[in-house]
Amino acid sequence: MSFGERPLLIGISARIYTPGTAGINVSGIWTKNLHYLEQSVAHWVLSGHAMAVMIPAVTKDSIVTRSDLDLDDYADTLDGLMLQGGNDVAPETYGEMPLHPEWAGDRVRDRYEIELIDAFVRAGKPVFGICRGLQLLNVMFGGTLLQDIATQRPNSRAHRDGSTFERHFHAIELVRGSGLAQLYPGVQHGIVNSIHHQAIKDLAPGFIVEACCPDDGMIEAVRRTGPSYVAAVQWHPEFHVPGDPDNFNDAPLLRDFLRAARETRALHDA
Repeated sequence: MSFGERPLLIGISARIYTPGTAGINVSGIWTKNLHYLEQSVAHWVLSGHAMAVMIPAVTKDSIVTRSDLDLDDYADTLDGLMLQGGNDVAPETYGEMPLHPEWAGDRVRDRYEIELIDAFVRAGKPVFGICRGLQLLNVMFGGTLLQDIATQRPNSRAHRDGSTFERHFHAIELVRGSGLAQLYPGVQHGIVNSIHHQAIKDLAPGFIVEACCPDDGMIEAVRRTGPSYVAAVQWHPEFHVPGDPDNFNDAPLLRDFLRAARETRALHDA
């Protein structure tokens, strides 16, 4: 960023904590919904000399309703949208019923993020998804998900280990000639963290696969074809282990996303 240049403003979708949410224990907080931005995601964006701006969600019991908002204002004001990880995508969002109560997902967040994505795509602003973000983008554009890899693909490798969380790793293989591969000349394989039990089942029309897990073929990175920048990865690039030579270098991912945001801003300012 040159002297005097206005920093990029990157909107980040909020994670939602609702008191009593199954599987989530936040001691001492029982009366208020929380919309929050994980520090690691914010710091990843800040490391690219951009400003991280959390976009709060609207829940069914909030005093602000969707009719009070114009999401196009977010898309017009901000330079790009990043979707952070979080609760499962609700199976109803892609036309299924939960196979298990714990996989019911977050329908409220699904609806709000889909509206956000639509606003940014229509505005021609870049969108980048992390983990759940990859899954939601796939669903929004017509794809489906495995509700639970271990149940529906029992011969697959483990993609989540609750005892190690972001320290659970596996290999990925970049698809030759893809946009992702072009960011990593001469690199075909890498090691990434893996913290998900759901995954892409049917790829959305208009999307291409950019990386897979070579052990079982699970999709690990996607990009939408067409003029608007929409890309996502299944791992968490914000959890990169500094100084670990075996850990996939996620810096080019962020630079590419911010490059697209900068170019889009220049077009809008012209």
